Amino acid sequence: MTPDRSTFVLIPGAGVAPGVWRWTIAELRELGHEAVAPPLPLDDPDAGPSDHADAVVAAVGDVEGPLVVVGQSLGAFTAPLVAARVSAAELVLVAPMIPTPGETAGEWWSAVGHEEAIAPLIDRVGPMDTWGAMQLAAVFLHDVPTDIARESERFTVDSGPGMFSEPWPISAWPDVPTRVLAPRDDRLFPLELQRRLARERLGLAVEVIPGGHLPMLARPRDLAMHLSARSGLRQVRAATS
Repeated sequence: MTPDRSTFVLIPGAGVAPGVWRWTIAELRELGHEAVAPPLPLDDPDAGPSDHADAVVAAVGDVEGPLVVVGQSLGAFTAPLVAARVSAAELVLVAPMIPTPGETAGEWWSAVGHEEAIAPLIDRVGPMDTWGAMQLAAVFLHDVPTDIARESERFTVDSGPGMFSEPWPISAWPDVPTRVLAPRDDRLFPLELQRRLARERLGLAVEVIPGGHLPMLARPRDLAMHLSARSGLRQVRAATS
């Protein structure tokens, strides 16, 4: 592997299988990198972030580095656990739910003031627990090309309660260079919410990228280019450490 070539380890968010990364994997390979989206224990409803991390670590044990671990949305509960165990060169969070030690993903929403942050969206489409197919499409797929949205339906899965009930099991953010990519038009996690959480929980500014909550579907080329742009990195430790 050439010195400027990385292997990206891609972890999806809630409700989607790893195959959702296929378009971004293709773009990363076009840019001269390697990328993998390891299988996850999605058939086990009790599997939590630790179990998902175990599966990813086992899958990448023989993968050549340097490794860049990427977690999107709920995948941000798993990605730091992986990065700490595989000596990652970098950790990148995309539209993330940034956790703090001991917090569950179920607790995260109220802890960060999510309902208040999306109040204008709730006024338009109603509370999250009432969202049907039309509302979900308006929130998640508003910028996804129709053909990709249709093809990606086969990667839709149910996220088990284990992912939302396990307290985040490490006491501090891993000592790995970290970036936060925040989509400008994310309707689920608005940009100002992401800026606040990245600052308060990681002491970082976000890198604003185009698109909505699912850039791996809507803008895979743009996302691949942002993932592979590693200039200006600095070693960080979370504000919670």
